[in-house]
Amino acid sequence: MVPEDAISYKKEPTIGSITVRRSSSVPTPPAPSDRLTARGWAVLLVLSSAIFLEGIDVSMMGVALPSIRADLGMSTSSLQWVVSAYVLGYGGFVLLGGRAADLLGRRRMFVLWLTVFLLFSGLGGLATDGWMLIVARFVTGVAAAFMTPAGLSIITTTFAEGPQRNRALLVYAGIAAGGFSLGMVTGGLLTSLDWRWVFFAPVLMAAAILVAALRLIPHDTAPVRTRAGYDVGGTLTLTGAMLLLVYTVVMLPEVGAGSTAATAAAGIALLAVFVTIERRSRTPLLRLGLLRSAPLVRANVGAMMLVGGFVGFQFIAVLYLQEFRGWSETQTGLALMVLGLDAILAPTLTPVLVRRFGNSTVIVAGLTLAAAAYALFLRLDVDWTYAAMLPSFLVLSTAFALAYGPLTIAATDGVAEEEQGLASGVLTTSFQFGSALGLAVVTAVVVAGSGADGAGLDTFRTALLVPLAGAVIGVLVTASGLRRRRPPVVAAAPPAEEVLERA
Repeated sequence: MVPEDAISYKKEPTIGSITVRRSSSVPTPPAPSDRLTARGWAVLLVLSSAIFLEGIDVSMMGVALPSIRADLGMSTSSLQWVVSAYVLGYGGFVLLGGRAADLLGRRRMFVLWLTVFLLFSGLGGLATDGWMLIVARFVTGVAAAFMTPAGLSIITTTFAEGPQRNRALLVYAGIAAGGFSLGMVTGGLLTSLDWRWVFFAPVLMAAAILVAALRLIPHDTAPVRTRAGYDVGGTLTLTGAMLLLVYTVVMLPEVGAGSTAATAAAGIALLAVFVTIERRSRTPLLRLGLLRSAPLVRANVGAMMLVGGFVGFQFIAVLYLQEFRGWSETQTGLALMVLGLDAILAPTLTPVLVRRFGNSTVIVAGLTLAAAAYALFLRLDVDWTYAAMLPSFLVLSTAFALAYGPLTIAATDGVAEEEQGLASGVLTTSFQFGSALGLAVVTAVVVAGSGADGAGLDTFRTALLVPLAGAVIGVLVTASGLRRRRPPVVAAAPPAEEVLERA
């Protein structure tokens, strides 16, 4: 048996009566390399620093909330809007942000909205009243909604599809996960100085990233201009629908079933109007055919379940350690610091496993480990030692490292370059909506089970079933994409007589 590409089947040229024979063996092209150039590494680190900034900004906020409430005199209901306003701005505008990157320029959107992020993070640090802080967090969330898909789509269009892009995305995902995990430690340390440093520290970091971005990220081409104009109707209906749906999820623990049903119905109605507009538009904001890709849908559902479970678990762990066990903010942050190991594992271990077993298999393995981590934590007790908690944290950090990056690859793989920003926006929407949904459902369970003295062990164990169920759903959905590997088909070489005849 001879490989198909080992013999030339084209008729060989003749000079007079002499046949000019081609070599029967064609040199095999070199295998694609995942090596990045020095400039490629520089661009990647700038963009990864931006997603690290976004992750650490969100994570630090959770630790600082009690100090913010005490200093600004905010009520519990208004305090939750410091977090919810950010999620609302982010989730409501992220799809628009992804499409804007494709149409108006990825570098332009990244630089512009990084600047807005910097300015309004600083404004949050200067806030003297609760409403100022809430407005600052909403605009900061909108800025992240435009900045994040622009940055991710720069990566997916800068690095060639295949091993190189996969390596870049795994590095990017590892640094993103590390920012989210390490934010609690950093937030605890900064809050012990002054909660305002939780806002000022991102300003300093954003300024450094901005200078590097202006210097290193390649310039865009001219903005896309179409004779049919931009899809204004689709933009307004989609943004309105996302705002209403995210608001429904965020407010789930706070309002009655009637209000929840009303806002959810309004959001779904706007989505139906949006779909109608997109089917008729000559320049749709979201090409609906993109959502017919089964791998893309599986990746986004998996992303929603992964992040939703992770955020819900962190919330339960913080309540258990701080309110039930009486640990300080710094002690809690240091205890959860081990979750930051994913920043090391994602760019080192995950690429090896992806090359060896394939992207889909690694995703399923990561979500399976996440389910195992949540199940291990169900054993929590009144006097649980840190050594007893550590296995759950270690398994979860490994799970996040295995699943996060490959899900990012799967959600953008095979998408046309002109739609990479949109695909990145869809993925970011899944991450944000998943985190909001996971946190809202876990909060609702904790509130429902809490008595006058707060939540007890049984309540925490019940709440842990939420991230566990999410991980199991993620496994079932992503595993449906696995296919049995088939051996490559090798074409048989034609008989020698036929080769001579062709000559």
